[in-house]
Amino acid sequence: MGDIRYDDRVAVITGAGGGLGRSYALYLAARGAKIVVNDLGGSTDGQGNDSRAADAVVAQIRDLGGVAVANYDSVATAQGGERIIQTAIDTFGTVDIVINNAGILRDASLVKMSAESFDALIDVHLKGAFYVTQPAFRVMKEKGYGRVVYTASGAGLFGNFGQANYAAAKMGLVGLSSVTAIEGAKYNIKSNVITPIARTRLTEGVMGATGEMFAPEYIAPMVAYLVSESCEYTHEIFNVGAGRYSRIFVASAPGWNAPAGATPSVEDIRDQLSIITSTASYKIPANAVDA
Repeated sequence: MGDIRYDDRVAVITGAGGGLGRSYALYLAARGAKIVVNDLGGSTDGQGNDSRAADAVVAQIRDLGGVAVANYDSVATAQGGERIIQTAIDTFGTVDIVINNAGILRDASLVKMSAESFDALIDVHLKGAFYVTQPAFRVMKEKGYGRVVYTASGAGLFGNFGQANYAAAKMGLVGLSSVTAIEGAKYNIKSNVITPIARTRLTEGVMGATGEMFAPEYIAPMVAYLVSESCEYTHEIFNVGAGRYSRIFVASAPGWNAPAGATPSVEDIRDQLSIITSTASYKIPANAVDA
């Protein structure tokens, strides 16, 4: 098999002014993709804006012989999402790839978290991915091709102290990707989720010395495969970090069936919990009806 390339493909990458987004932009550009480098240029908690981050990545891509354009819109509004995709259309004529990577952090324990901090994370991570993907999906559906990656987190799938807002937003992305995959199936639109573990501006304060093990460059090849024409996987979740790549999945076990025509009591539930909670012979449902 030959090299995987992205010649004539247009990729929109949010939060691409640094960290993971920057690594994706450089990787895809080096293999022929035209890149929309979106970055608001704000602080890690979403304050302010600065065009320099996106401009620096665009300059680096162009210096290496690639093709890129900067966009500074916020993903946190519908208008911003539309403008990000319109930048791709105005500059390159289409959009083939969307990598939803933009994010912020505002950690606090559950009882100390403000409603504003909760809403801010939902706006950027969850609504932001929707606002960018929806207009791109319309283009992809019309042309019969598209690749979408959503960035979730182990915090969303499994929880993490002090990150109720982040976890809720990230788990929401799993559901959003599932629907994107189902609705995009007949249009050759593949949608997948990654849960990366990487040293970025958002995580460097908590990783310490171990951060060197989690370079963003470990994540880029997996994402690059998921947005390639070669990728046939969709509706999947992949955990990626420090050179380890694995599948994560939501499954359903056989469980216990109450006798036909009988409404079980709370004691019946208690007595059957060993069967109800067993993970033996699990299956991975294709959708809610299958579940």
